[in-house]
Amino acid sequence: MTEQEMYNLMNSNVGFHLATVEGDQPRVRGMMLFRADENGIIFHTASTKDVYKQIMANPKAELCFNGDGVQIRVTGVLKLINDDKLKEEIFNHPSRKFLNAWRENGIDHLLQIFVMKNCEAVTWTMETNFEEKKPVKICCNT
Repeated sequence: MTEQEMYNLMNSNVGFHLATVEGDQPRVRGMMLFRADENGIIFHTASTKDVYKQIMANPKAELCFNGDGVQIRVTGVLKLINDDKLKEEIFNHPSRKFLNAWRENGIDHLLQIFVMKNCEAVTWTMETNFEEKKPVKICCNT
């Protein structure tokens, strides 16, 4: 699978699972992707959530995307982004209408944006189930 095919699958299946660590306990939850391309994998959460606190304490994470019989696991380090233009893009995106309530209630400052760059991805299918995993560098346009 090429790097672009991986981005296409991620962007077509925006629900993904994020694994973090809290102390010595793994934590996994479903998240919603904003965008994945050569510049990074971008998603957001609220600063009041446990996942935010876990990432801030240990930014190493793994993301898992599934679609069309393919699983993509991406391992790397998450970085907090402070970008007002990107924040506006997220708030105004048609898929993020649910965030309008944040603005209406004056809590839009809680939105925190993360990116994973310079990461490694491995793919899995039933056909490649027993093959050796070969990590591929992705999101390396820095």
